Amino acid sequence: MRIGIVCPYSWDVPGGVQEHIRDLAEALIDLGHCVSVISPADDDAGLPGYVVPAGRAVAVPYNGSVARLAFGPLSANRVRRWVREGNFDVLHVHEPAAPSLSLLACWVADVPIVATFHGATTRSRALHVAEPVLRSALEKISGQIAVSEAARSTLVRHLGGDAVLIPNGVNVRRYEKADPLPGWPGEGGAIGFLGRIDEPRKGLTLLLRAFEIIGPDRPGLRLLIAGPGDADEALARVPGGLRERIVMLGQVSEAVKVQVYHSVDVFCAPNTGGESFGVVLAEAMAAGAPIVASDLDAFRRVLRGGKAGELFENGNAEELAAAIARLLDDPRRRAELSAAASAAVRDYDWPKIARDVLKVYEAVVPAMSSAASAS
Repeated sequence: MRIGIVCPYSWDVPGGVQEHIRDLAEALIDLGHCVSVISPADDDAGLPGYVVPAGRAVAVPYNGSVARLAFGPLSANRVRRWVREGNFDVLHVHEPAAPSLSLLACWVADVPIVATFHGATTRSRALHVAEPVLRSALEKISGQIAVSEAARSTLVRHLGGDAVLIPNGVNVRRYEKADPLPGWPGEGGAIGFLGRIDEPRKGLTLLLRAFEIIGPDRPGLRLLIAGPGDADEALARVPGGLRERIVMLGQVSEAVKVQVYHSVDVFCAPNTGGESFGVVLAEAMAAGAPIVASDLDAFRRVLRGGKAGELFENGNAEELAAAIARLLDDPRRRAELSAAASAAVRDYDWPKIARDVLKVYEAVVPAMSSAASAS
């Protein structure tokens, strides 16, 4: 099958949607399909061979974050040419309601379209206002996928219709084994965090407050943080005596990211909202890291209601500190959570997820549907 996939966000800025699209494309290629991805990209160099750049993106506030999107005549022309030359059997657009390439692709395409919805918002004035404009594009979509119940609820509430629930995937083999970073985790214990450090909903401020609570009584305890953002500004909020025990790696490569998960005794996901799934949780689970996460609905589902990771009250630094301390003091419990996470994450392994996505493609592509009926 010839499959065109549209990424709405800049390829060279790390994010869950970009990682989802990358891993889906590579899983489909491994299954023998011909896949092309179009995406905004500030720098054409270093792109995978299956990615076609659609030009530079601009930063736009979107869903509690700042997304880098591409929308305008130049982007529209590049999308139109890519669709025409790709001769795709199916077009798979991601986040089509965002003002970027996916919406443009819906307008210009004349092939079956499948859309995946990633985001979760409780209210969206922008979606409500833009609904009449979006409708002409979204009516062309033949199959809809939501990565979580939260994303599905957002779709139903704001845009109508329904969707097949297919969760985010994770390349389990990529994360299962790795050497820890030199000197980690160390005898005093180590806590890990991965995410954009200057995005409030990722919860780093909450984790830093929890570290202030437990750090003074644990002189060897360290905090390992990976992700883009202003490290100096984040550290300025921490008492001077604790700063030297916080290591900021900045934005890291995929290989180093895997090492981070294997370098800590407890991995923390203190996100405060806006999460529809939690790719970072699935990655940490694949690495077998003992996890403490806020009790967001999406995180609760991924962690099997607390069986594959400890949950704490969202926004409560004292509860977060207590949960971390319990795990640091209980190696047996950490081993139990690690084993449970490694087992649960198999449901999200990309070969399985990619086959589920293919079933949606086959349902909307006439030739595929006819062949399936004949067999």
